[in-house]
Amino acid sequence: MASGDIAQITEALAKTHVGEVELSYKGQGLKLDNAESVKEMVQEIERCQGLQSLRLEGNTLGVEAAQAIAKSLEAKRELEQCHWSDLFTGRLRSEIPPALKSLGYSLMTSGARLTLLDLSDNAFGPDGVKGIESLLKSAACYTLLELRLNNCGMGIGGGMVLASALTECHKQSSAAGSPLRLKVFIAGRNRLENDGAAALAKAFKLLGSLEEVHMPQNGINHLGITALATAIKHNPNLQVLNLNDNTFTKRGSIAMAEAIRHLQCLKVINFGDCLVRSEGAIAIAGALREGLPFLRELNLSFGEICEAAAVVVAKAVRGKSDLEKLDLNGNCFGEEGCEALREVMESMNMEDLLGTLSDDEGEPDDDDEEEEEEEDEEEKEDEVHTEENGVNGTKDVIEEKEEPRCTSELTSFLISPSAEKLISLGAKRIQLIEQQVDVSDASKVSEIFLKISSVYKDEPEVKQAIFESTDALLRKAFSNSHSQSYSFISSLIVNLGLLKSEDKKIKKVAVLPGHLLALEHAAAQEFFPADQAEVLEEFVSRNGKVLESCCNARDALKTTLVKRTTA
Repeated sequence: MASGDIAQITEALAKTHVGEVELSYKGQGLKLDNAESVKEMVQEIERCQGLQSLRLEGNTLGVEAAQAIAKSLEAKRELEQCHWSDLFTGRLRSEIPPALKSLGYSLMTSGARLTLLDLSDNAFGPDGVKGIESLLKSAACYTLLELRLNNCGMGIGGGMVLASALTECHKQSSAAGSPLRLKVFIAGRNRLENDGAAALAKAFKLLGSLEEVHMPQNGINHLGITALATAIKHNPNLQVLNLNDNTFTKRGSIAMAEAIRHLQCLKVINFGDCLVRSEGAIAIAGALREGLPFLRELNLSFGEICEAAAVVVAKAVRGKSDLEKLDLNGNCFGEEGCEALREVMESMNMEDLLGTLSDDEGEPDDDDEEEEEEEDEEEKEDEVHTEENGVNGTKDVIEEKEEPRCTSELTSFLISPSAEKLISLGAKRIQLIEQQVDVSDASKVSEIFLKISSVYKDEPEVKQAIFESTDALLRKAFSNSHSQSYSFISSLIVNLGLLKSEDKKIKKVAVLPGHLLALEHAAAQEFFPADQAEVLEEFVSRNGKVLESCCNARDALKTTLVKRTTA
C-alpha cells in the first residue's frame, strides 16, 4: 500500500469517533470567503468515505465558500449530522440566506437523511429561516431528530416560517409512510413572542414526538404560554421543558400546570424567572401531587412566590425519589421564610436537594403595585375576553342559556344572597348546584361558596341549608383534576385575604364567621382532599392574622385542617 494511502487512512481515522465517521473543523476560527479558502476542506470532505457528521461551527463562512462546500456534499448520502452553529460571525445578513440555501440544496441532492441540524448562534433573523425552509420541508429532514436554532434572532416572522416548514415536513413525511419524529427542539433567545410561540405550538401538537423543548428568553407572555401548554399535552414522551425567562403570570402558570400533569415522563422543568407568582406556584404544586413521578429538577426561581406558596410546592415534591434539585432562589420569603422552607425540606429528608436561597428578595411589600403597562394589558385582554364570552357577573356560572324557574331562583339568590332565599330553594338546591354550576371557573366557584356561606346563622335550618349547599359545591369542584382544584383553593385563599392576587379586579371579601365555619365543615368531610387541606392550613397558619375578626371560627378551621393533614 502506498504511503500516501496510509496517510489518508490515518487522517480519516483520526477524525472518526467510535461508530461514527466525522470531520471536524470546530472552533478553528477560519475565515472562509471563497473557493480557494476551502479547497483543502473540500478535498477532505470528498475523500472521507461514509461521512456521517460534519462540524463547521466556530468559523465564518461566505457565500462562495459555502457553494464550494455544498458541491462536495452532493455525494455524501450518509451524512446525518450538521453541526453548523456560530458559522457566520462578521458576515452581512444578506450573505447568510444564499449560503444556507446552497448547503441545504446539496443535502437534498445527495439523498442524505439528517438526524441533527444545529444552526445555533447564527444571527440570521427571519430571512435566515427562509434560507433553510426548503431543506426543512424536504425528504432530507423526514428523519430529523434534533433541531437546534438557539440565539438566531428569528423573531415572530421567522418562528411562523419555521412552524410552517415543520408542519409541511410532517405532512409530506407522513404521506411517504414515515412521519417526522422530532425529539429535541431548541430555540432560545429568538424573540418569538406570542405569535411565534403560538405558531410553533400548532406544529408541536401535530408532531407529538418531542422529548425536549428549550425556548427560554423569547418574550412570551401568558397567551403564548397557554398555546404551548395546549401543545405539549400531545407530546407524552416529553422529558425536558425549559421556558426560562418568559412571562407566565397566573393564567399562563395555571395553563401550564394543567398541561404538565399529563406528562408522566417529564424529568426537568425550568420555569425560572417566569413570573409564576404564588397562585401559579400553587397550581404547579397540584400537578406535582397528581403526577410527574420521575421528576429530577424543578426550577421556580425568581418568580415572585411567597413563603406559604413555596412551602406548598416543597411539600408537593415529597415522595419524588428521583428528585435532584429544587430551585426556589430569588423569591419573596424573607429570612424567616427561608428558614421555614429549609425546615420543611429537612423534615422530609430532602434538605440537600434545596438549592441556594442567597438571592431571596425578602418578604413582599403589601403596597407594591403592578407595573402600569402590564395592568393596562391585563384589563384590555379581560375586556376582550368578556365581550367574546358574554361574561356578565354571576350568571357566568350557570350553564343553561335559557333559565327555567328553578335556575332563575338560584341566580336570584346569588345576585342578592339571603338565608330566606336559600331555604326557599328547598331540597332541589343541591341538585341545582350540582347540575347548573360550572366548576371549571375556579374564581367563580370561590365566589359562589362565599355567597352561600355569607348568609350563615346559628340556626339549625339555616346551617343545614348552607352546609349541604357548600358541601355539594365543593364535592363537585374537587372532582376535577388536582391542578384545577388547586386553582379553586388558590382563588379561595385570595378572596379570604390570605394571599394577594396579581389580578387587580379580584378583591378580598369582608370575611365573616360563616365563611370559615362552612369551610371547616367541608374540610372535615371525606370528599375534601387531604393535600388541599394542607395547602389551606399552610396559609391559615402563616397568614391567619388577617382573620383575627373571626378568631373563633378561624381557630376551629385550623384545628380541623391540622387533623386532616395529620390523619
